[in-house]
Amino acid sequence: MPVKGHVVISEAYCKGCELCVGACPQNVLRLSTERITAKGYHPAEMTGDGCTGCNICAVVCPEAAITVYRQALRTRAAAEA
Repeated sequence: MPVKGHVVISEAYCKGCELCVGACPQNVLRLSTERITAKGYHPAEMTGDGCTGCNICAVVCPEAAITVYRQALRTRAAAEA
């Protein structure tokens, strides 16, 4: 079973640099074409369900605008109980 994750991007900090978009191995990030932040940037957004929570996007973000959440995997013992 693949690991699932999702990202939350703070529009207050995102400057639309696209570093996260280029770094995402699952290709689930893009710049929004519909929204513009208060500072005039198109923020990044998640576009699909393929996120694995790898955290690469958060590491490359120069503004620390991305928080990654990864679904906790249940251990085999907990699943059998």
